[in-house]
Amino acid sequence: MPEQLEFFPIQSPCRGICQSDERGFCRGCMRSRDERFNWQKMSDAQKQDVLRLCRQRFLRKLRANNSSAPEEPQQPSLF
Repeated sequence: MPEQLEFFPIQSPCRGICQSDERGFCRGCMRSRDERFNWQKMSDAQKQDVLRLCRQRFLRKLRANNSSAPEEPQQPSLF
């Protein structure tokens, strides 16, 4: 697949929450340690790939949290 031209630099996904979770990914941006340290050296294509991986990690974490949360009883609608 041809690489798309980027007119603007790809910004770092850092949100200023720089803490690692139990799997070693940043709790704020979901990047690995290597991805965070090498961000400036990466090409735009590599950065896009890292952003795609971060989205996948975030969605996976959301699904895991939703499935492990005990389901609360729903109050029936009064209307």
